Amino acid sequence: MEQVILGIDPGTQILGYSIVEMANGKPNLVVMDVLYLKKIADFHLRIRKIFDATQHIIDMYHPDHLAIEAPFFGKNVQSMLKLGKAQGVAIAAAMSRDMSYTEYEPATVKQMVTGNGNASKEQVKTILGNLFHFDNDPRYLDATDALAVAYTCFMERTNPLGELRKELRPRPKRTKRMSWADYVHQNPDRVE
Repeated sequence: MEQVILGIDPGTQILGYSIVEMANGKPNLVVMDVLYLKKIADFHLRIRKIFDATQHIIDMYHPDHLAIEAPFFGKNVQSMLKLGKAQGVAIAAAMSRDMSYTEYEPATVKQMVTGNGNASKEQVKTILGNLFHFDNDPRYLDATDALAVAYTCFMERTNPLGELRKELRPRPKRTKRMSWADYVHQNPDRVE
């Protein structure tokens, strides 16, 4: 099944995007770049630019699905709100073109690409560079983050068992020692 996935790493200063084509069960990188928004002083104009640019990318590459990174929870509430607006506008642009979308937590994306949910942006870039054979390093890590989101979506859609989310679900932390019987009772899905 051939599909084209648009990956977006939302941001109000730099927005990363990528297009990954699924052909013959393998991902192929079509484009990876950033939308540089720092020079636009008015926040409302930045949001409008995100909407217009997302629609332009969709019209240019005709993706079937949007994979977008969810905002992370940080200490600065205002930054989180702005990031959420950027994400919402990108989703709205995709929906205005009748596209479906999937939102991915940053730790899930890092886990899928590197095997470590706490990996650095540089580690993600290095792994993706090896997978997709970049000619040169992207200017901004936001572009490789967008590629990581698209790649995660690709892996989820090509997983024959459809159990990616279950595999990536964080395991519960053990706070005290428990007996084997207690463990089996609390984790029946992990014991055969």
